[in-house]
Amino acid sequence: MMNTFSIAIHGGAGTLVKGMMTSELEAQYKSVLKNALDAGYVILENGGSSVDAIEKAVLVLENSHLFNAGKGAVFTADETHEMDASIMDGKTLNAGAVSLVTGIKNPVSLAKDVMENCADWCRKLGKRF
Repeated sequence: MMNTFSIAIHGGAGTLVKGMMTSELEAQYKSVLKNALDAGYVILENGGSSVDAIEKAVLVLENSHLFNAGKGAVFTADETHEMDASIMDGKTLNAGAVSLVTGIKNPVSLAKDVMENCADWCRKLGKRF
């Protein structure tokens, strides 16, 4: 039976200078990207939700020093990390996001938690403004 789902990721918007990319480093990038795809794919293949699949794929990227997310985030001018993340459920259009977070290993999981647990509080807060 043919799968009725697909998954796509991207590794960010940073600049990679071709002359500085060794074949070993390129293999590392490709390996992490494949691991991210595989992490999400397994969840979809086993009937899991698209939100869970994307969270797991992004976790792989956030946990790698190669990508400008989580562990590999670029330092600010003050030599700290301030990270952003967002996630959305296309079926329900529910979304969660965080910005300028520090001290968090995986901002995408925090954004997912905002999406799943903060809807009522955020609506009430929004009505005040």
